[in-house]
Amino acid sequence: MIRNREILLLALGYALLAVLGAALIFPSSLWAGWVFVAVMAALGILMGVFLFWRYRRLEEMAAMVRAVAQGDALAPLHSNFEGELSILRSEISKLAHTLTTQNQRLEHEKNSLMNSLSDISHQLKTPLTSIAVMADLLKNPDLPEEKRNQFARRLQTQTERMEWLVTSILKLSRLDAGVVEFKSERLPARRFIDKALEPLLIPMDLKNQRLTLSGEDSAMLSADARWTVEALLNVLKNCMEHTPEGGEIQIRYAETALFTEIAIQDSGEGIDKEDLPHIFKRFYRGKNASEDSVGIGLAMSYAIVNAQNGSLSVTSRSGEGSRFTFRFMKNVV
Repeated sequence: MIRNREILLLALGYALLAVLGAALIFPSSLWAGWVFVAVMAALGILMGVFLFWRYRRLEEMAAMVRAVAQGDALAPLHSNFEGELSILRSEISKLAHTLTTQNQRLEHEKNSLMNSLSDISHQLKTPLTSIAVMADLLKNPDLPEEKRNQFARRLQTQTERMEWLVTSILKLSRLDAGVVEFKSERLPARRFIDKALEPLLIPMDLKNQRLTLSGEDSAMLSADARWTVEALLNVLKNCMEHTPEGGEIQIRYAETALFTEIAIQDSGEGIDKEDLPHIFKRFYRGKNASEDSVGIGLAMSYAIVNAQNGSLSVTSRSGEGSRFTFRFMKNVV
Protein backbone atom coordinates (compact mmCIF):
# COMPACT_ATOMS: atom_id res chain seq x y z
CA MET A 1 0.00 0.00 0.00
CA ILE A 2 2.84 2.40 0.86
CA ARG A 3 4.20 2.07 -2.67
CA ASN A 4 1.03 3.57 -4.07
CA ARG A 5 1.74 7.01 -5.57
CA GLU A 6 -1.61 8.30 -4.37
CA ILE A 7 -0.74 7.45 -0.74
CA LEU A 8 2.74 8.94 -1.00
CA LEU A 9 1.47 12.23 -2.39
CA LEU A 10 -1.30 12.39 0.19
CA ALA A 11 1.14 11.68 3.05
CA LEU A 12 3.65 14.26 1.80
CA GLY A 13 0.93 16.89 1.41
CA TYR A 14 -0.47 16.14 4.85
CA ALA A 15 3.02 16.29 6.48
CA LEU A 16 3.80 19.57 4.71
CA LEU A 17 0.51 21.07 5.90
CA ALA A 18 1.19 19.93 9.49
CA VAL A 19 4.73 21.39 9.50
CA LEU A 20 3.62 24.72 8.04
CA GLY A 21 0.70 24.94 10.47
CA ALA A 22 2.89 24.17 13.45
CA ALA A 23 5.52 26.68 12.32
CA LEU A 24 2.89 29.42 12.11
CA ILE A 25 1.03 28.63 15.36
CA PHE A 26 3.81 27.75 17.85
CA PRO A 27 5.50 31.22 17.83
CA SER A 28 2.25 32.93 18.78
CA SER A 29 0.84 30.39 21.26
CA LEU A 30 2.47 27.28 22.64
CA TRP A 31 -0.88 25.87 23.88
CA ALA A 32 -2.58 26.42 20.50
CA GLY A 33 0.38 24.81 18.77
CA TRP A 34 0.10 21.62 20.82
CA VAL A 35 -3.66 21.52 20.24
CA PHE A 36 -3.03 21.85 16.52
CA VAL A 37 -0.48 19.01 16.64
CA ALA A 38 -2.92 16.79 18.56
CA VAL A 39 -5.73 17.50 16.10
CA MET A 40 -3.49 16.83 13.11
CA ALA A 41 -2.25 13.59 14.71
CA ALA A 42 -5.80 12.44 15.36
CA LEU A 43 -6.80 13.29 11.79
CA GLY A 44 -3.73 11.45 10.53
CA ILE A 45 -4.66 8.33 12.49
CA LEU A 46 -8.25 8.45 11.23
CA MET A 47 -7.06 8.97 7.69
CA GLY A 48 -4.65 6.01 8.03
CA VAL A 49 -7.42 3.75 9.38
CA PHE A 50 -9.73 4.82 6.57
CA LEU A 51 -7.07 4.20 3.92
CA PHE A 52 -6.24 0.81 5.44
CA TRP A 53 -9.92 -0.18 5.38
CA ARG A 54 -10.31 1.19 1.86
CA TYR A 55 -7.39 -0.76 0.45
CA ARG A 56 -8.46 -3.92 2.23
CA ARG A 57 -11.76 -3.67 0.40
CA LEU A 58 -9.96 -3.06 -2.91
CA GLU A 59 -7.75 -6.09 -2.27
CA GLU A 60 -10.84 -8.23 -1.62
CA MET A 61 -12.31 -7.10 -4.93
CA ALA A 62 -9.04 -7.83 -6.72
CA ALA A 63 -9.02 -11.30 -5.15
CA MET A 64 -12.58 -11.85 -6.42
CA VAL A 65 -11.56 -10.92 -9.95
CA ARG A 66 -8.50 -13.22 -9.80
CA ALA A 67 -10.61 -16.09 -8.50
CA VAL A 68 -13.18 -15.71 -11.29
CA ALA A 69 -10.37 -15.49 -13.86
CA GLN A 70 -9.11 -18.85 -12.58
CA GLY A 71 -12.58 -20.39 -12.96
CA ASP A 72 -13.55 -20.54 -9.28
CA ALA A 73 -17.23 -20.18 -8.41
CA LEU A 74 -18.13 -17.33 -6.07
CA ALA A 75 -21.32 -16.59 -4.19
CA PRO A 76 -22.61 -13.01 -4.67
CA LEU A 77 -21.18 -10.71 -1.97
CA HIS A 78 -23.22 -7.84 -0.62
CA SER A 79 -22.16 -4.82 1.42
CA ASN A 80 -24.29 -2.96 3.96
CA PHE A 81 -22.24 0.23 3.52
CA GLU A 82 -23.02 2.96 1.06
CA GLY A 83 -20.60 4.74 -1.21
CA GLU A 84 -18.61 4.29 -4.39
CA LEU A 85 -16.61 1.31 -3.11
CA SER A 86 -19.77 -0.52 -2.04
CA ILE A 87 -21.33 0.10 -5.45
CA LEU A 88 -18.16 -1.11 -7.18
CA ARG A 89 -18.03 -4.15 -4.90
CA SER A 90 -21.64 -4.99 -5.71
CA GLU A 91 -21.08 -4.61 -9.47
CA ILE A 92 -17.95 -6.78 -9.37
CA SER A 93 -19.88 -9.38 -7.40
CA LYS A 94 -22.66 -9.38 -10.01
CA LEU A 95 -20.12 -9.64 -12.81
CA ALA A 96 -18.35 -12.50 -11.04
CA HIS A 97 -21.63 -14.34 -10.57
CA THR A 98 -22.57 -13.81 -14.24
CA LEU A 99 -19.18 -15.03 -15.48
CA THR A 100 -19.35 -18.05 -13.20
CA THR A 101 -22.82 -18.93 -14.49
CA GLN A 102 -21.68 -18.54 -18.09
CA ASN A 103 -18.64 -20.70 -17.42
CA GLN A 104 -20.81 -23.43 -15.93
CA ARG A 105 -23.16 -23.27 -18.91
CA LEU A 106 -20.24 -23.48 -21.36
CA GLU A 107 -18.85 -26.43 -19.45
CA HIS A 108 -22.25 -28.14 -19.62
CA GLU A 109 -22.47 -27.46 -23.37
CA LYS A 110 -18.95 -28.80 -23.82
CA ASN A 111 -19.87 -32.02 -22.03
CA SER A 112 -23.09 -32.29 -24.05
CA LEU A 113 -21.13 -31.84 -27.27
CA MET A 114 -18.65 -34.53 -26.24
CA ASN A 115 -21.49 -36.90 -25.41
CA SER A 116 -23.22 -36.11 -28.70
CA LEU A 117 -20.04 -36.74 -30.69
CA SER A 118 -19.62 -40.03 -28.86
CA ASP A 119 -23.21 -41.01 -29.68
CA ILE A 120 -22.80 -39.96 -33.32
CA SER A 121 -19.61 -41.97 -33.74
CA HIS A 122 -21.31 -44.99 -32.15
CA GLN A 123 -24.35 -44.67 -34.44
CA LEU A 124 -22.16 -44.35 -37.54
CA LYS A 125 -19.90 -47.22 -36.50
CA THR A 126 -22.62 -49.88 -36.82
CA PRO A 127 -23.66 -49.24 -40.46
CA LEU A 128 -20.05 -48.61 -41.47
CA THR A 129 -19.02 -51.98 -40.03
CA SER A 130 -21.89 -53.72 -41.84
CA ILE A 131 -20.99 -52.00 -45.12
CA ALA A 132 -17.34 -53.02 -44.80
CA VAL A 133 -18.24 -56.66 -44.07
CA MET A 134 -20.74 -56.95 -46.93
CA ALA A 135 -18.43 -55.18 -49.37
CA ASP A 136 -15.72 -57.71 -48.49
CA LEU A 137 -18.13 -60.62 -49.01
CA LEU A 138 -19.21 -59.27 -52.40
CA LYS A 139 -15.59 -59.52 -53.59
CA ASN A 140 -15.85 -63.31 -53.51
CA PRO A 141 -16.26 -64.45 -57.14
CA ASP A 142 -17.76 -67.77 -56.01
CA LEU A 143 -20.60 -66.08 -54.09
CA PRO A 144 -24.00 -67.38 -55.28
CA GLU A 145 -26.14 -64.88 -57.15
CA GLU A 146 -28.92 -65.07 -54.58
CA LYS A 147 -26.52 -64.21 -51.75
CA ARG A 148 -24.96 -61.47 -53.84
CA ASN A 149 -28.35 -59.81 -54.37
CA GLN A 150 -29.18 -60.21 -50.68
CA PHE A 151 -25.92 -58.53 -49.60
CA ALA A 152 -26.42 -55.79 -52.18
CA ARG A 153 -29.87 -55.00 -50.76
CA ARG A 154 -28.49 -54.92 -47.22
CA LEU A 155 -25.66 -52.71 -48.40
CA GLN A 156 -28.13 -50.27 -49.91
CA THR A 157 -30.25 -50.30 -46.74
CA GLN A 158 -27.26 -49.51 -44.52
CA THR A 159 -26.11 -46.77 -46.89
CA GLU A 160 -29.57 -45.16 -46.84
CA ARG A 161 -29.68 -45.42 -43.05
CA MET A 162 -26.30 -43.73 -42.73
CA GLU A 163 -27.34 -41.00 -45.19
CA TRP A 164 -30.49 -40.33 -43.17
CA LEU A 165 -28.49 -40.25 -39.95
CA VAL A 166 -25.95 -37.74 -41.29
CA THR A 167 -28.71 -35.56 -42.77
CA SER A 168 -30.65 -35.59 -39.49
CA ILE A 169 -27.57 -34.69 -37.47
CA LEU A 170 -26.85 -31.76 -39.80
CA LYS A 171 -30.44 -30.55 -39.42
CA LEU A 172 -30.20 -30.78 -35.63
CA SER A 173 -26.93 -28.85 -35.72
CA ARG A 174 -28.57 -26.08 -37.76
CA LEU A 175 -31.45 -25.93 -35.30
CA ASP A 176 -29.06 -25.77 -32.33
CA ALA A 177 -27.02 -23.00 -33.98
CA GLY A 178 -30.19 -20.97 -34.63
CA VAL A 179 -29.39 -20.49 -38.31
CA VAL A 180 -32.68 -21.92 -39.59
CA GLU A 181 -35.05 -19.24 -40.90
CA PHE A 182 -38.63 -20.40 -40.43
CA LYS A 183 -41.17 -19.04 -42.89
CA SER A 184 -44.59 -18.74 -41.34
CA GLU A 185 -47.33 -19.88 -43.75
CA ARG A 186 -50.98 -19.88 -42.78
CA LEU A 187 -52.43 -23.05 -44.28
CA PRO A 188 -55.17 -25.53 -43.34
CA ALA A 189 -53.96 -27.85 -40.59
CA ARG A 190 -55.24 -30.83 -42.61
CA ARG A 191 -52.79 -29.98 -45.40
CA PHE A 192 -49.81 -30.30 -43.03
CA ILE A 193 -51.13 -33.67 -41.81
CA ASP A 194 -51.82 -35.07 -45.30
CA LYS A 195 -48.34 -34.09 -46.47
CA ALA A 196 -46.74 -35.82 -43.47
CA LEU A 197 -48.82 -38.97 -44.02
CA GLU A 198 -47.88 -39.44 -47.69
CA PRO A 199 -44.71 -41.57 -47.20
CA LEU A 200 -46.36 -43.62 -44.44
CA LEU A 201 -49.61 -44.71 -46.09
CA ILE A 202 -48.13 -47.76 -47.82
CA PRO A 203 -46.23 -49.06 -44.72
CA MET A 204 -49.38 -48.56 -42.64
CA ASP A 205 -51.44 -50.44 -45.21
CA LEU A 206 -48.93 -53.32 -45.19
CA LYS A 207 -49.35 -53.55 -41.40
CA ASN A 208 -53.12 -53.33 -41.81
CA GLN A 209 -53.26 -50.33 -39.48
CA ARG A 210 -56.38 -48.17 -39.35
CA LEU A 211 -56.04 -44.41 -39.68
CA THR A 212 -58.69 -42.07 -38.27
CA LEU A 213 -58.67 -38.31 -38.88
CA SER A 214 -61.09 -35.88 -37.28
CA GLY A 215 -61.26 -32.12 -37.09
CA GLU A 216 -62.73 -29.03 -38.67
CA ASP A 217 -61.60 -28.21 -42.21
CA SER A 218 -61.53 -24.54 -41.21
CA ALA A 219 -58.73 -25.15 -38.68
CA MET A 220 -55.69 -23.17 -39.80
CA LEU A 221 -52.05 -23.49 -38.79
CA SER A 222 -49.35 -20.81 -39.07
CA ALA A 223 -45.92 -22.46 -39.36
CA ASP A 224 -43.10 -23.30 -41.73
CA ALA A 225 -44.61 -25.97 -43.99
CA ARG A 226 -41.44 -27.94 -44.80
CA TRP A 227 -40.06 -28.13 -41.25
CA THR A 228 -43.45 -28.67 -39.59
CA VAL A 229 -44.31 -31.52 -41.96
CA GLU A 230 -41.00 -33.14 -40.99
CA ALA A 231 -41.83 -32.77 -37.29
CA LEU A 232 -45.23 -34.40 -37.82
CA LEU A 233 -43.71 -37.12 -40.01
CA ASN A 234 -41.19 -38.12 -37.33
CA VAL A 235 -43.89 -38.49 -34.69
CA LEU A 236 -46.26 -40.33 -37.04
CA LYS A 237 -43.47 -42.69 -38.07
CA ASN A 238 -42.71 -43.39 -34.41
CA CYS A 239 -46.38 -44.13 -33.72
CA MET A 240 -46.63 -46.39 -36.77
CA GLU A 241 -43.53 -48.38 -35.79
CA HIS A 242 -44.83 -48.95 -32.24
CA THR A 243 -48.38 -49.83 -33.27
CA PRO A 244 -48.93 -53.56 -33.92
CA GLU A 245 -50.51 -55.03 -37.03
CA GLY A 246 -54.24 -54.32 -37.05
CA GLY A 247 -53.77 -51.42 -34.63
CA GLU A 248 -55.13 -47.89 -34.97
CA ILE A 249 -53.68 -44.40 -35.19
CA GLN A 250 -55.99 -41.46 -34.50
CA ILE A 251 -55.25 -37.87 -35.53
CA ARG A 252 -57.34 -35.00 -34.22
CA TYR A 253 -56.83 -31.34 -35.05
CA ALA A 254 -58.55 -28.17 -33.87
CA GLU A 255 -58.03 -24.41 -33.75
CA THR A 256 -58.69 -22.23 -30.72
CA ALA A 257 -58.34 -18.52 -30.07
CA LEU A 258 -54.77 -19.04 -28.78
CA PHE A 259 -53.34 -22.01 -30.65
CA THR A 260 -53.80 -24.77 -33.20
CA GLU A 261 -53.57 -28.29 -31.78
CA ILE A 262 -52.76 -31.58 -33.50
CA ALA A 263 -53.03 -34.72 -31.37
CA ILE A 264 -51.74 -38.11 -32.53
CA GLN A 265 -52.85 -41.19 -30.58
CA ASP A 266 -51.59 -44.73 -31.26
CA SER A 267 -52.66 -48.10 -29.88
CA GLY A 268 -49.15 -49.40 -29.36
CA GLU A 269 -47.35 -50.76 -26.32
CA GLY A 270 -46.92 -47.31 -24.81
CA ILE A 271 -43.87 -45.71 -23.26
CA ASP A 272 -42.36 -46.93 -20.02
CA LYS A 273 -42.76 -44.55 -17.08
CA GLU A 274 -38.99 -44.28 -16.64
CA ASP A 275 -38.47 -43.39 -20.32
CA LEU A 276 -41.21 -40.78 -20.53
CA PRO A 277 -39.20 -37.76 -19.19
CA HIS A 278 -36.35 -38.46 -21.65
CA ILE A 279 -38.31 -39.32 -24.79
CA PHE A 280 -37.42 -36.05 -26.58
CA LYS A 281 -33.70 -36.18 -25.77
CA ARG A 282 -31.46 -36.86 -28.74
CA PHE A 283 -29.93 -40.32 -29.06
CA TYR A 284 -32.13 -41.59 -26.24
CA ARG A 285 -33.45 -45.10 -26.81
CA GLY A 286 -36.15 -46.34 -24.50
CA LYS A 287 -36.85 -49.89 -23.44
CA ASN A 288 -39.34 -50.41 -26.30
CA ALA A 289 -37.12 -48.86 -28.99
CA SER A 290 -36.57 -50.87 -32.15
CA GLU A 291 -33.13 -52.13 -33.16
CA ASP A 292 -32.89 -49.58 -35.98
CA SER A 293 -33.85 -46.65 -33.75
CA VAL A 294 -31.15 -44.03 -33.15
CA GLY A 295 -33.17 -41.59 -31.03
CA ILE A 296 -33.12 -38.57 -33.35
CA GLY A 297 -36.61 -38.29 -34.84
CA LEU A 298 -38.54 -37.20 -31.74
CA ALA A 299 -35.69 -34.92 -30.63
CA MET A 300 -35.79 -33.18 -34.01
CA SER A 301 -39.57 -32.77 -33.88
CA TYR A 302 -39.30 -31.25 -30.42
CA ALA A 303 -36.61 -28.78 -31.57
CA ILE A 304 -38.57 -27.79 -34.69
CA VAL A 305 -41.78 -27.09 -32.77
CA ASN A 306 -40.06 -25.17 -29.96
CA ALA A 307 -38.21 -23.00 -32.48
CA GLN A 308 -41.60 -21.90 -33.85
CA ASN A 309 -43.06 -20.82 -30.52
CA GLY A 310 -44.90 -24.10 -30.14
CA SER A 311 -44.87 -27.09 -27.82
CA LEU A 312 -44.77 -30.85 -28.16
CA SER A 313 -45.79 -33.08 -25.27
CA VAL A 314 -46.52 -36.76 -24.74
CA THR A 315 -48.70 -38.75 -22.38
CA SER A 316 -48.52 -42.52 -22.23
CA ARG A 317 -49.13 -45.59 -20.14
CA SER A 318 -47.41 -48.86 -20.70
CA GLY A 319 -49.71 -51.14 -22.70
CA GLU A 320 -52.23 -48.38 -23.49
CA GLY A 321 -50.56 -46.49 -26.34
CA SER A 322 -49.16 -42.96 -26.52
CA ARG A 323 -50.62 -39.55 -27.28
CA PHE A 324 -48.42 -36.81 -28.81
CA THR A 325 -49.83 -33.28 -28.74
CA PHE A 326 -48.57 -30.45 -30.96
CA ARG A 327 -49.57 -26.90 -30.10
CA PHE A 328 -48.66 -23.97 -32.32
CA MET A 329 -49.31 -20.64 -30.65
CA LYS A 330 -50.84 -17.72 -32.52
CA ASN A 331 -49.29 -14.29 -32.65
CA VAL A 332 -51.79 -12.44 -30.49
CA VAL A 333 -51.36 -8.64 -30.62
